[in-house]
Amino acid sequence: MATASASNPLKEHPAAATAILSVVGYALVIGTFAGLVPKSVFPELTLQQVNRLSDAIALVNTINVFVIAAGWRWIRRDEVRKHATAMVMAFTLIIVFLILYLTKIGGGGTKEFVGPAFAYYPYLAMLAIHIILSIVSVPVVLYALILGLTHSEHEIRTQTPHKKIGRIAAAAWLLSLSLGVVTYFLLNHVYGWEYTVSAAGALVAPVVGL
Repeated sequence: MATASASNPLKEHPAAATAILSVVGYALVIGTFAGLVPKSVFPELTLQQVNRLSDAIALVNTINVFVIAAGWRWIRRDEVRKHATAMVMAFTLIIVFLILYLTKIGGGGTKEFVGPAFAYYPYLAMLAIHIILSIVSVPVVLYALILGLTHSEHEIRTQTPHKKIGRIAAAAWLLSLSLGVVTYFLLNHVYGWEYTVSAAGALVAPVVGL
């Protein structure tokens, strides 16, 4: 990956940079769900627009699954440049996802799963794992990315835990995104849902789909 100068603060303090960026990301998401971010920041969406955003989010995440898998395969074959390109692209797609997701929640609302019990509980379990991994993977992914972008290939291999952290990040990322896509299809195309408009100052409905 790219080489940074020794005076680069990201290179000198990757853990601190990871913590700061993680807090910013968490604050944006929590602030949007809790109605702390002004509604004027988001466009007012119709249900049809919310559905289109849900479709777009699922498409972005599906593409990202293949991008991350390709990046993982390339590094196992020691194709470092291809791996680096894939990981940067994957992170870019995560940013696109975040923008679409916050727009959907902040300007629209949420969908609650409506279906039989035999599908409802597996859906909840997959959704819970998806959400937990999404939360946990943020600092891990950021840390691996910062190490990769600020160190030379030799430094990455000999002076950083990038390889170990990267494996954890990629595995968590892949599973989270894959489960997110599965729950999207269950919610939007297999079973039914009820729509709840987001309310400023109120936490999100108990069961949130893509």
